[in-house]
Amino acid sequence: MLLNHSLNRRIFDIPLIQIKPRKNPVRRSYSRDKLLELAKSIEINGILQPLTVRKISNYEYELIAGERRFRAAAICGCSTVPCMIVSCTDTEATVFSLTENTQRTELNFLEEAESMNNIISRCHITRQELAGQIGQKPSAIAGKLRYLDLGYDERNIIIKARLTERHARAILKISDKTERRIVLSEIVENNMNVSQSEEYIDGVLRDAKQHKHHTQVKKAIIKDLRIFENTINHAVDTMRESGIPVLKAQTETEDFIEYVVRIPKTATGHDGGLTA
Repeated sequence: MLLNHSLNRRIFDIPLIQIKPRKNPVRRSYSRDKLLELAKSIEINGILQPLTVRKISNYEYELIAGERRFRAAAICGCSTVPCMIVSCTDTEATVFSLTENTQRTELNFLEEAESMNNIISRCHITRQELAGQIGQKPSAIAGKLRYLDLGYDERNIIIKARLTERHARAILKISDKTERRIVLSEIVENNMNVSQSEEYIDGVLRDAKQHKHHTQVKKAIIKDLRIFENTINHAVDTMRESGIPVLKAQTETEDFIEYVVRIPKTATGHDGGLTA
Protein backbone atom coordinates (compact mmCIF):
# COMPACT_ATOMS: atom_id res chain seq x y z
CA MET A 1 0.00 0.00 0.00
CA LEU A 2 1.56 3.29 -1.10
CA LEU A 3 0.50 6.57 0.43
CA ASN A 4 0.76 9.63 -1.76
CA HIS A 5 0.48 13.22 -0.59
CA SER A 6 -0.76 15.90 -2.95
CA LEU A 7 0.63 19.15 -1.61
CA ASN A 8 -0.09 22.74 -2.43
CA ARG A 9 3.34 24.24 -1.85
CA ARG A 10 1.98 27.76 -1.31
CA ILE A 11 1.77 29.04 2.26
CA PHE A 12 -1.53 30.53 3.47
CA ASP A 13 -2.25 32.56 6.58
CA ILE A 14 -5.30 30.83 8.06
CA PRO A 15 -7.28 32.14 11.05
CA LEU A 16 -6.56 30.07 14.14
CA ILE A 17 -10.28 29.66 14.88
CA GLN A 18 -10.78 27.88 11.54
CA ILE A 19 -8.30 25.13 12.40
CA LYS A 20 -9.49 22.05 14.27
CA PRO A 21 -7.01 19.72 16.02
CA ARG A 22 -7.20 16.04 15.05
CA LYS A 23 -9.53 13.86 17.13
CA ASN A 24 -6.80 11.23 17.57
CA PRO A 25 -3.53 13.16 17.61
CA VAL A 26 -0.21 11.35 17.36
CA ARG A 27 1.12 13.26 20.34
CA ARG A 28 -0.95 13.40 23.55
CA SER A 29 1.26 15.05 26.16
CA TYR A 30 2.91 18.46 26.08
CA SER A 31 5.24 20.19 28.50
CA ARG A 32 3.65 23.44 29.63
CA ASP A 33 7.10 25.01 30.11
CA LYS A 34 8.17 24.01 26.59
CA LEU A 35 4.97 25.44 25.13
CA LEU A 36 5.57 28.75 26.94
CA GLU A 37 9.13 28.85 25.60
CA LEU A 38 7.88 28.22 22.07
CA ALA A 39 5.15 30.86 22.50
CA LYS A 40 7.78 33.40 23.52
CA SER A 41 9.88 32.50 20.48
CA ILE A 42 6.86 32.83 18.16
CA GLU A 43 6.03 36.20 19.70
CA ILE A 44 9.53 37.45 18.86
CA ASN A 45 10.38 35.62 15.63
CA GLY A 46 7.04 34.43 14.28
CA ILE A 47 6.30 30.85 13.16
CA LEU A 48 9.28 29.75 11.10
CA GLN A 49 7.90 26.32 10.11
CA PRO A 50 4.34 26.38 8.65
CA LEU A 51 1.67 24.09 10.04
CA THR A 52 0.23 21.36 7.83
CA VAL A 53 -3.57 21.21 7.43
CA ARG A 54 -6.20 19.73 5.14
CA LYS A 55 -9.45 21.39 4.13
CA ILE A 56 -12.61 19.73 5.52
CA SER A 57 -15.16 22.43 4.59
CA ASN A 58 -15.29 25.92 3.08
CA TYR A 59 -14.29 27.50 6.37
CA GLU A 60 -12.66 24.69 8.32
CA TYR A 61 -9.29 22.96 8.26
CA GLU A 62 -8.03 19.93 10.15
CA LEU A 63 -4.59 20.14 11.69
CA ILE A 64 -2.33 17.39 10.38
CA ALA A 65 1.04 18.37 11.81
CA GLY A 66 2.33 21.17 14.02
CA GLU A 67 0.11 20.96 17.10
CA ARG A 68 2.84 22.36 19.37
CA ARG A 69 3.10 25.41 17.14
CA PHE A 70 -0.69 25.61 17.02
CA ARG A 71 -0.99 25.60 20.83
CA ALA A 72 1.90 27.99 21.32
CA ALA A 73 0.41 30.40 18.76
CA ALA A 74 -2.86 30.38 20.72
CA ILE A 75 -0.95 31.10 23.96
CA CYS A 76 0.77 34.18 22.54
CA GLY A 77 -2.45 35.46 20.95
CA CYS A 78 -1.83 34.90 17.23
CA SER A 79 -4.96 35.41 15.15
CA THR A 80 -3.59 33.61 12.07
CA VAL A 81 -0.90 31.01 11.45
CA PRO A 82 1.02 30.14 8.26
CA CYS A 83 -0.16 26.82 6.85
CA MET A 84 0.63 24.45 4.02
CA ILE A 85 -2.49 22.65 2.73
CA VAL A 86 -2.29 18.93 2.04
CA SER A 87 -4.96 16.95 0.19
CA CYS A 88 -5.09 13.44 1.67
CA THR A 89 -7.25 10.65 3.08
CA ASP A 90 -7.60 9.86 6.79
CA THR A 91 -5.00 7.13 6.43
CA GLU A 92 -2.55 9.40 4.64
CA ALA A 93 -3.14 12.16 7.19
CA THR A 94 -2.28 9.80 10.06
CA VAL A 95 0.92 8.59 8.40
CA PHE A 96 1.87 12.13 7.40
CA SER A 97 1.36 13.32 10.99
CA LEU A 98 3.50 10.51 12.39
CA THR A 99 6.24 11.13 9.83
CA GLU A 100 6.35 14.86 10.50
CA ASN A 101 6.43 14.41 14.27
CA THR A 102 9.06 11.67 14.08
CA GLN A 103 11.33 13.72 11.83
CA ARG A 104 11.00 16.72 14.13
CA THR A 105 11.67 14.49 17.20
CA GLU A 106 8.58 15.82 18.99
CA LEU A 107 7.32 12.37 20.07
CA ASN A 108 8.62 10.35 22.98
CA PHE A 109 9.43 6.73 22.13
CA LEU A 110 6.23 5.36 23.72
CA GLU A 111 3.98 7.79 21.83
CA GLU A 112 5.82 6.82 18.66
CA ALA A 113 5.18 3.12 19.35
CA GLU A 114 1.49 3.72 20.04
CA SER A 115 1.14 5.77 16.86
CA MET A 116 2.83 3.10 14.76
CA ASN A 117 0.56 0.43 16.22
CA ASN A 118 -2.55 2.56 15.57
CA ILE A 119 -1.57 3.13 11.95
CA ILE A 120 -0.90 -0.57 11.35
CA SER A 121 -4.24 -1.63 12.84
CA ARG A 122 -6.42 1.20 11.48
CA CYS A 123 -4.88 1.38 8.03
CA HIS A 124 -4.38 -2.38 7.62
CA ILE A 125 -0.79 -2.06 6.49
CA THR A 126 2.22 -4.22 7.38
CA ARG A 127 5.26 -3.22 9.38
CA GLN A 128 7.30 -3.34 6.19
CA GLU A 129 4.89 -0.94 4.43
CA LEU A 130 4.93 1.45 7.39
CA ALA A 131 8.73 1.29 7.50
CA GLY A 132 8.86 2.35 3.86
CA GLN A 133 6.50 5.28 4.47
CA ILE A 134 8.39 6.77 7.42
CA GLY A 135 11.92 5.88 6.30
CA GLN A 136 12.78 3.35 9.00
CA LYS A 137 13.90 -0.28 8.90
CA PRO A 138 11.29 -2.99 9.69
CA SER A 139 13.52 -4.14 12.56
CA ALA A 140 13.34 -0.63 14.03
CA ILE A 141 9.53 -0.70 13.79
CA ALA A 142 9.46 -4.11 15.52
CA GLY A 143 11.74 -2.77 18.26
CA LYS A 144 9.47 0.22 18.86
CA LEU A 145 6.31 -1.90 18.94
CA ARG A 146 7.82 -4.16 21.60
CA TYR A 147 7.51 -1.30 24.09
CA LEU A 148 3.75 -1.87 23.94
CA ASP A 149 4.34 -5.10 25.89
CA LEU A 150 4.58 -2.74 28.84
CA GLY A 151 1.23 -2.10 30.52
CA TYR A 152 -0.41 1.33 30.39
CA ASP A 153 0.43 1.96 34.05
CA GLU A 154 4.07 1.00 33.43
CA ARG A 155 4.27 3.35 30.45
CA ASN A 156 2.79 6.21 32.49
CA ILE A 157 5.36 5.65 35.24
CA ILE A 158 8.19 5.62 32.68
CA ILE A 159 7.01 8.91 31.14
CA LYS A 160 6.40 10.66 34.47
CA ALA A 161 9.80 9.54 35.77
CA ARG A 162 11.41 10.62 32.47
CA LEU A 163 13.07 7.27 31.97
CA THR A 164 14.80 6.71 28.65
CA GLU A 165 14.25 4.23 25.85
CA ARG A 166 17.23 2.23 27.14
CA HIS A 167 15.56 2.03 30.55
CA ALA A 168 12.44 0.59 28.92
CA ARG A 169 14.47 -1.89 26.86
CA ALA A 170 16.19 -3.17 30.01
CA ILE A 171 12.92 -3.38 31.96
CA LEU A 172 11.40 -5.53 29.21
CA LYS A 173 13.96 -8.24 30.02
CA ILE A 174 11.69 -9.05 32.97
CA SER A 175 8.84 -11.14 31.56
CA ASP A 176 6.85 -11.57 34.79
CA LYS A 177 4.53 -8.56 35.08
CA THR A 178 4.44 -8.49 38.88
CA GLU A 179 8.23 -8.72 39.14
CA ARG A 180 8.61 -6.10 36.40
CA ARG A 181 6.41 -3.63 38.30
CA ILE A 182 8.53 -4.13 41.44
CA VAL A 183 11.72 -3.60 39.44
CA LEU A 184 10.32 -0.46 37.80
CA SER A 185 9.34 0.97 41.19
CA GLU A 186 12.85 0.32 42.54
CA ILE A 187 14.44 2.06 39.55
CA VAL A 188 12.22 5.13 39.93
CA GLU A 189 12.46 5.37 43.72
CA ASN A 190 16.24 5.09 43.66
CA ASN A 191 16.60 7.39 40.64
CA MET A 192 18.78 4.86 38.81
CA ASN A 193 20.50 5.85 35.59
CA VAL A 194 20.63 3.45 32.63
CA SER A 195 23.81 1.64 33.71
CA GLN A 196 22.58 1.21 37.27
CA SER A 197 19.21 -0.04 36.02
CA GLU A 198 20.79 -2.58 33.66
CA GLU A 199 23.09 -3.86 36.42
CA TYR A 200 20.17 -4.11 38.86
CA ILE A 201 17.99 -5.98 36.33
CA ASP A 202 20.82 -8.38 35.46
CA GLY A 203 21.10 -9.18 39.18
CA VAL A 204 17.37 -9.80 39.44
CA LEU A 205 17.52 -12.15 36.45
CA ARG A 206 20.49 -14.04 37.94
CA ASP A 207 18.67 -14.49 41.26
CA ALA A 208 15.56 -15.70 39.44
CA LYS A 209 17.62 -18.21 37.46
CA GLN A 210 19.27 -19.55 40.63
CA HIS A 211 15.90 -19.80 42.38
CA LYS A 212 14.49 -21.71 39.42
CA HIS A 213 17.45 -24.12 39.53
CA HIS A 214 17.03 -24.73 43.27
CA THR A 215 13.32 -25.31 42.78
CA GLN A 216 13.99 -27.83 40.02
CA VAL A 217 16.52 -29.68 42.24
CA LYS A 218 14.05 -29.74 45.13
CA LYS A 219 11.33 -31.11 42.86
CA ALA A 220 13.70 -33.81 41.62
CA ILE A 221 14.53 -34.85 45.20
CA ILE A 222 10.85 -34.95 46.13
CA LYS A 223 10.18 -37.08 43.07
CA ASP A 224 12.97 -39.52 44.06
CA LEU A 225 11.57 -39.75 47.61
CA ARG A 226 8.16 -40.62 46.24
CA ILE A 227 9.69 -43.39 44.13
CA PHE A 228 11.48 -44.70 47.25
CA GLU A 229 8.28 -44.53 49.30
CA ASN A 230 6.34 -46.36 46.60
CA THR A 231 9.02 -49.08 46.56
CA ILE A 232 8.65 -49.57 50.33
CA ASN A 233 4.87 -49.62 50.10
CA HIS A 234 5.00 -52.15 47.28
CA ALA A 235 7.35 -54.44 49.32
CA VAL A 236 5.10 -54.20 52.39
CA ASP A 237 2.01 -54.99 50.33
CA THR A 238 3.74 -57.99 48.77
CA MET A 239 4.70 -59.38 52.22
CA ARG A 240 1.18 -58.85 53.55
CA GLU A 241 -0.26 -60.65 50.54
CA SER A 242 2.09 -63.53 51.41
CA GLY A 243 0.63 -63.71 54.93
CA ILE A 244 3.43 -61.91 56.77
CA PRO A 245 1.93 -59.51 59.39
CA VAL A 246 4.35 -56.68 58.59
CA LEU A 247 3.97 -53.24 60.22
CA LYS A 248 5.03 -49.95 58.59
CA ALA A 249 5.35 -46.56 60.26
CA GLN A 250 6.37 -43.16 58.86
CA THR A 251 7.60 -40.22 60.91
CA GLU A 252 8.27 -36.76 59.45
CA THR A 253 9.98 -33.83 61.18
CA GLU A 254 11.46 -30.56 59.97
CA ASP A 255 14.83 -32.27 59.48
CA PHE A 256 14.04 -35.73 58.13
CA ILE A 257 11.53 -38.38 57.09
CA GLU A 258 11.82 -41.79 58.80
CA TYR A 259 10.32 -45.05 57.51
CA VAL A 260 10.17 -48.03 59.90
CA VAL A 261 9.19 -51.52 58.77
CA ARG A 262 8.72 -54.17 61.52
CA ILE A 263 8.44 -57.89 60.80
CA PRO A 264 7.73 -60.39 63.63
CA LYS A 265 10.66 -62.75 64.33
CA THR A 266 8.37 -65.72 63.90
CA ALA A 267 7.80 -64.60 60.30
CA THR A 268 11.46 -64.09 59.47
CA GLY A 269 12.83 -67.35 60.83
CA HIS A 270 15.68 -65.54 62.62
CA ASP A 271 16.21 -63.40 65.69
CA GLY A 272 16.84 -60.12 63.88
CA GLY A 273 14.40 -57.36 63.02
CA LEU A 274 14.28 -55.26 59.92
CA THR A 275 14.30 -51.49 60.01
CA ALA A 276 14.29 -49.24 56.98
